[in-house]
Amino acid sequence: MAEPTLIGSVQKALRLLEAVASSAMPLPAKKLARMTELPLPTTYHLLRTLEFEGYLSKVDGGYAIGASALTVQNETVQEFLPRIRPVLRSLSAELGAATYLTTYQEGEIHLLAMVEGPEGRSVDLWVGIHESGHATAFGKAILANLSEELRDAYINSHDLHDLTPHTITSKGNLERSLAENVPIWSDKEEYLLGISCHAAPIRSNGLVGAVAVSLPSQRTLAAEETVSLKRAARRLGLAMGTPLITI
Repeated sequence: MAEPTLIGSVQKALRLLEAVASSAMPLPAKKLARMTELPLPTTYHLLRTLEFEGYLSKVDGGYAIGASALTVQNETVQEFLPRIRPVLRSLSAELGAATYLTTYQEGEIHLLAMVEGPEGRSVDLWVGIHESGHATAFGKAILANLSEELRDAYINSHDLHDLTPHTITSKGNLERSLAENVPIWSDKEEYLLGISCHAAPIRSNGLVGAVAVSLPSQRTLAAEETVSLKRAARRLGLAMGTPLITI
C-alpha cells in the first residue's frame, strides 16, 4: 500500500496550534519552538501565517488561539451557522458590540460563532474557552443552567484560573454565584480588565448555551438592551432547530 502524501508545513502548523491550545496562558514564539522542536525561523513564519489567517492571535505574552480556530466546528454546527449569524449580526448592530454564541458539549464550553463589533472590536480570547468558564458571562450562564451533577463535574475538573483581580477563584464563591436566579449573567472585568460581558442563557431539548455581548466596563447594559439580548437568545434557540424552553 502506497504511503500517503503528507504536507510537512501543514503538520508543523498543526503542532503549533495544538501547543497553543494546550496552554491556559499565551505562549511566546521561542517557547513554542522548543515545545514543538521546530527551528525558530520556521516557527516565526508559521506563527505569522496562522495569525494572518486568524487561527492564532498575538497578545501580550505570546500567542493565543484565534477566532478562526475557535469557530471551526463539526458538520452539525456548520449547518446552523447560516441561521445563527444573522441573529448575532443583528444583535451586534443593535448594541454596537461584539456578540458570541456558546454551548455546552461533552463536558466543555465551546464557542460556536462570534461577530465582531464596530471597527472590528471583540474580546481578545487570550485564555481558551475551556479554561475560563468561571470567568465569563456566557460560562456562568451555561453552568447555572446545567444539572447539578454536570455543573459539579465541570467545576471539579477545571482549575479556576486567576485571570484578573476580579476573577472568582473559590469553588464555594462560584457555586454561590451560580445559585442566583438571574435572567442575564455578567462578568465585570473577571476575564479581561476594561471589559464586561453580559449573557442570556439558551435552553432547548438537549442543548444548553448562551448568547453574550462584550462592552467596555464603564458602559452598563440598558433595560432595552437586556430585552434585545433575551430576544436574541430565543431566536437562536429556534434557529438551532429545537423547541425553545423560555428562560
